[in-house]
Amino acid sequence: MAETDFRSSTNQIPPSGSAGEGTPITDALEETLGRLSKKAGVKATIVLDRSTGAILKTSGDFTQIRPSKAASENAGTTQPDPFSKDVTSATANSEASDGAEQLAAMVWGFIGAAGTLVEDLDTEDELRLLRLRTKKQELVIVPDPKYLLIVIHETLAPAS
Repeated sequence: MAETDFRSSTNQIPPSGSAGEGTPITDALEETLGRLSKKAGVKATIVLDRSTGAILKTSGDFTQIRPSKAASENAGTTQPDPFSKDVTSATANSEASDGAEQLAAMVWGFIGAAGTLVEDLDTEDELRLLRLRTKKQELVIVPDPKYLLIVIHETLAPAS
């Protein structure tokens, strides 16, 4: 799969209100999400507010992306949930919404750990892109000054 520069569209996003005021998704970000969702193999996308971790937008099917039961049980005991309860997913299905919220919380923690690693390695460097590939799926996480863009897509089976 060819690499896509997700940052090019999100870098041009004009300033908007804070996440507490319900940061609107800009046209440029909407257009980027529309393009991504049409790509083959893309299961879902999530946009998080960079400063709070609140879910701003989701698209796709999260029912097959739910975290394991062990991860769900541990998430509540090891870290406080950074997401306020008044922020809801656009998805009507509560199971999919819960899956999106759990995944977003795990990615939020992962970004924090990765950012700390980069900072510890070189204080003048910054995190630009994370790719996490498993047997079943790949997460591409693009940190932007205002947003975290998370794209979940299928991992293509190797040709035999």
